[in-house]
Amino acid sequence: MKRDHEYWMRIALQEAEQALLEDEIPVGAVLVKDNELVFAEHNRTRQLQDPLAHAEKLIIDKILTSKIKYLYDYSLYVTLEPCTMCAGMMIWSRIGTVVYGAKDPKGGAAGSIYNVLRDKSFNHQPILLRGLLEEQCALLLQSFFREKRKR
Repeated sequence: MKRDHEYWMRIALQEAEQALLEDEIPVGAVLVKDNELVFAEHNRTRQLQDPLAHAEKLIIDKILTSKIKYLYDYSLYVTLEPCTMCAGMMIWSRIGTVVYGAKDPKGGAAGSIYNVLRDKSFNHQPILLRGLLEEQCALLLQSFFREKRKR
């Protein structure tokens, strides 16, 4: 069965919802190859006490430990626009396609503040699709931070 971009973003949203249940910033990501789920992950910065434990970084770390050097044939779906660190990892790992949901006006490096993924100075520019299920992705983050401010 051929699954579309929206299908995979909904799986990433499920990961973000899991992060929310674990009191993590609700960002989820999935890595897909040949229309099959390879890895799913969510932010774990609090659990791991590691500010670098972003969902997409955890996924890229996992796949690269399997001795796969470049990810040209893979697609990464993430509920929040990647930061500079994650966008850099996407370039260096040669990820084929990046799809994200919500914009990150304070830290986004795929169009909001800067677009690392489109910078022609680098030797790889993945296909980039923005704003998929943007409203659902943004609402999850907004509700998380609204609750945090109430406390």
